[in-house]
Amino acid sequence: MNPDIFAQKDKNFVLWREASHNPPPTLVIGQLQLGAPVVCVGEQRCDLRQSAEFPDLWLIPADNCNLADGHVYHYWFEVADSHPQRSGQRIRVTDPMAFTVDWRLLAPRPNGPGYSDDERYPAAVAKYSQGRLIPCDAGGETGELQDEPPLVTLPPNNRLVIYELPTAWTRLASAGEREIGVGTFRDVVALIDPDEGGANFSDLEVTQLGRSYLTELGVNAIELLPPADSFYARQWGYGTTNFFAPDFDLGFPEDYTWPTPNRDLRALIAASHARGLRFFVDVVMAFARTNAYLAAETNDFFILDPWSNPSDPDAHNSRGKDDNNVRNGFGSTLFRYAAFVNGYDPLSGQLRSFSPARQLMKASLLHWMNDFHIDGIRMDSVENVSNWDFIQEYKDLARDTWRQRFAAQSAGDGADERFMVVGEELQEPLDILRQQRLDGLWHEHFKKYIRAALLGQNADGEPSFERTVRKAIDCRQCGFSDGSQAVIYLTSHDVEGFRNERLFNFFLNNGVVDAEKRIKLGFACLLTAVGVPMILAGDEFADQHDLFDQKGNVSQQSGKQVDPVNFSRLGDEWRRRIKEYVARLIKCRTTSDALAVNDTDFIHVDFNEGKRVLAWRRGRPDSDSIVVIVANFSDFGTGDPSSPGAEYRVHNWPATPPGKQWREITQERNVPPEWVGREPIFPWEAKVYALV
Repeated sequence: MNPDIFAQKDKNFVLWREASHNPPPTLVIGQLQLGAPVVCVGEQRCDLRQSAEFPDLWLIPADNCNLADGHVYHYWFEVADSHPQRSGQRIRVTDPMAFTVDWRLLAPRPNGPGYSDDERYPAAVAKYSQGRLIPCDAGGETGELQDEPPLVTLPPNNRLVIYELPTAWTRLASAGEREIGVGTFRDVVALIDPDEGGANFSDLEVTQLGRSYLTELGVNAIELLPPADSFYARQWGYGTTNFFAPDFDLGFPEDYTWPTPNRDLRALIAASHARGLRFFVDVVMAFARTNAYLAAETNDFFILDPWSNPSDPDAHNSRGKDDNNVRNGFGSTLFRYAAFVNGYDPLSGQLRSFSPARQLMKASLLHWMNDFHIDGIRMDSVENVSNWDFIQEYKDLARDTWRQRFAAQSAGDGADERFMVVGEELQEPLDILRQQRLDGLWHEHFKKYIRAALLGQNADGEPSFERTVRKAIDCRQCGFSDGSQAVIYLTSHDVEGFRNERLFNFFLNNGVVDAEKRIKLGFACLLTAVGVPMILAGDEFADQHDLFDQKGNVSQQSGKQVDPVNFSRLGDEWRRRIKEYVARLIKCRTTSDALAVNDTDFIHVDFNEGKRVLAWRRGRPDSDSIVVIVANFSDFGTGDPSSPGAEYRVHNWPATPPGKQWREITQERNVPPEWVGREPIFPWEAKVYALV
């Protein structure tokens, strides 16, 4: 499906839904001229015309704007500011559906009360060519997604290992100080394509030519923290401003003369798909930061103060209608998803009743799916999106669009298992899955269970240590019906608060001295559990926090939003050992039939004499594809492995089929038949055995 408004934008400058019609909105257009400062030259003003069919649709043909063929232009729409807390004067705003924005060229700051530099909107960019407006970067680049591998070759959901990658990176400079910068699209490409080097981080070992760090690690999906354009100077990016445009900073490395975010993002996605990696985008739809509609049509799109009107249908989150569940914009402005209007529907092109914010987000979704070929979505802050009907509409549209693209390229089945829409709702309301509103949820409780187990403790509310581990390893014991419904992780980017910090700091804060052992044990559990494993970038080599508040905590202002991943730490030998250990487990996870199914059976539990040893079997019992995990969550050990008595027997070990043998994955060694089920064990260690 291609939205009708995109067809309108092919030959017209188009503004949909603007509050004040008198005077009409005006196109302000010119060309960028470099200098100090950057300026717009050759500026022209053209009034948009109201559509004869739709009073809320304004446009002007590009042919009527005195443009030179083949030239790139920067432009704004000038409207009467509809924000109720400002003076209502004329203000230039970004095209709300701009495919490219250029933050080098900002509109003048309006004069009057209530205005700040936050209301200096960036120019949108388009190329005029033979009567058409071509979406492009500031230099005219577009990038291509051609000759991609068949979609059926991408990994299915039940074999995914997702790599959650922030856009803020750091490194150690020559004098030992820490330098923070933007990990651009080009830097991420360098983590994937051995023929590409880094940009802002070209000196890192992992971004050198000849390296493909993420394929060496073995992950087969990358989730880039919000890649849509943001007002923020690349913190974590949770404050989207322009929902149709890839982020300006991520497409503007330090050695570029001008930004190319569209070209570079397409190059990143092409590199991912060429090497068998799925590409997930993190979408922030509950709220926006300095979005154009805050000025152009405030009340249709936003609720400014949900506390002031608790009876407003958009005031509360999806958890309840009391004062504890008022929606939170986290410094941004909340979208309305319950209020409907009559007018031009930008998707169908028809006159109908709709929610403007819903249609805006669905049009953005279609742009990202059709023009960037994304194949997975993570929806941020589902409770603050609030509206489950809209969430289902969004998911269904995404899935239908994916199926159409899959059917056009591939014969047969396989579409549904190679796409998913996952939501973050940390209370895990499973009804949202039972009602098929979403495909999956972040399984926050996995983190809570497994972190407690890694300290040798019961999770809060659990009656026993055994129950804690069982619920961690098998998400079905928490109410999920399938492993593909639960995204599981040791750490996520939400690193603020009790036991949410990076794994290394979690152990440090709890007085654990053998962090290497326990991090490895944690990854053995993560990568053999039922669910879709996700790794926060850096955890695979025990990265740690660098930024804290005055009390030494990671907070919203100090650490959570700005503390970046530091790939320089891979130079530490003990960290490199962890990374290699994790890589071996990932390879097993992505290739093993036993770990691609839900079947899980605990075959051994030993809490005698201070031990906490559990063993579980993954895989169908009648299959010759079996994985057995022996995990020791205690200080118990059998001693020197060379000693004749240094053995630990696991009863109920599965039989070894003829022609098969057991291989211990973490050490890459075959197990002699006489030692199957009775190898030594060591404190806080897991062994992972697979039939080969």
